[in-house]
Amino acid sequence: MNRLYNSMEPRVMDDDMLKLAVGDQGPQEEAGQLAKQEGILFKDVLSLQLDFRNILRIDNLWQFENLRKLQLNNNIIEKIEGLENLTHLVWLDLSFNNIETIEGLDTLVNLEDLSLFNNRISKIDSLDTLVKLQVLSLGNNRIDNMMNIIYLRRFKCLRTLSLSGNPISEAEDYKMFICAYLADLVYLDFRRIDDHTKELAEAKHQYSIDELKHRENLMQARLEEEQAQREELEKHKTAFVEHLNGSFLFDSMYAEDSEGNKLSYLPGVSELLETYKDKFVIICVNIFEYGLKQQEKRKTELDTFSECVHEAIQENQEQGKRKIARFEEKHLSSLSAIREESELPNIEKMILECSADISELFDALMMLEMQLVEQLELFVDKDTIVNAVGASHDIHLLKIDNREDELVTRINSWCTRLVDKIHKDEIMRNRRRVKEINQYIDHMQSELDNLECGDILD
Repeated sequence: MNRLYNSMEPRVMDDDMLKLAVGDQGPQEEAGQLAKQEGILFKDVLSLQLDFRNILRIDNLWQFENLRKLQLNNNIIEKIEGLENLTHLVWLDLSFNNIETIEGLDTLVNLEDLSLFNNRISKIDSLDTLVKLQVLSLGNNRIDNMMNIIYLRRFKCLRTLSLSGNPISEAEDYKMFICAYLADLVYLDFRRIDDHTKELAEAKHQYSIDELKHRENLMQARLEEEQAQREELEKHKTAFVEHLNGSFLFDSMYAEDSEGNKLSYLPGVSELLETYKDKFVIICVNIFEYGLKQQEKRKTELDTFSECVHEAIQENQEQGKRKIARFEEKHLSSLSAIREESELPNIEKMILECSADISELFDALMMLEMQLVEQLELFVDKDTIVNAVGASHDIHLLKIDNREDELVTRINSWCTRLVDKIHKDEIMRNRRRVKEINQYIDHMQSELDNLECGDILD
């Protein structure tokens, strides 16, 4: 079933092999000889044939950056690798090799025709990025699980499939199952699928197909929702207000604040914290909405600016074209006059006039360009403006920071004095109370002592 190692020594794809292959496949006549002498750039090669060369490993193909068609069939390749730079590849033949796993094809997003016929593959996977795939040949492999067919439903362009020679092709329901689950398939195992077969397959597997479609629709809806969320987040990032439309910032503040979490257990603090959170979130949402509005405003201003620049360039170019047209009209007339003139002094004079006209055209075109540059350089002064705004902003922030520092310092000082006063007052109160208690106890003890003495005397 698979290609075995033959008596030849396994070969590696080196530069000598590639140059020889490119030369052999190039033009053979005079143009071909010239190309061989001057050398052919690998980046200019669109098709490369490397079959029947006993190649063991794919390598050194990174230079073929514009390759469209690659033929590597009938070798002894065991692993798909070294193809990541061939992003323009449309047709790839890896049939009759010793490949066991589909891999290394992620970057080949333009691939339309893939042949892995006669290998040792047991599972169809790792083809997700090949969204343009139309033809897939996997015959004479080791695929034995019919569920592999369901994986192929994601390839909306797939029209031709070959799976004959695999264990699954021996299943009784093989053809009906594939026709039912791959409804857009046109050819199966090199035979066209007729409409009657499609109808029978759909009727036989209708319940399972309907259930699968329902799951696929749910999955698609979830993917679309996730994509919409990513796009929305990107929009928020563009406006510099991501994660400000809720409690994310507040929650992140307290996520690792162990001391703050301890304080929340004190009486009344939990309610204060909830009130603080509500007010904090309202401020964040207001900033969020303001940021989105400003982003729309910036976009409008940028669009207007781009439109004005485009119009200025267009107008400048039109003026240049008109000047060139007038010059060419006069220049052609002058050249005709020079050709018709027979007197040398007159010819020299006319040539000098033409040279003066050319210089004048140069000056006029350069003047137009300088005018355009000066118009656009008005925006170079934006650095001065931005620096001035930045300096002003820094002064404002410094004032605000100083005021905040003053406020915090005064509050901390007040709080310290208050706590000290409370502490001192409590000490004094405690001393007075202890003294009062002692006095009271002494008084009561004295009364008791006096009472006992009187009883004794009586």
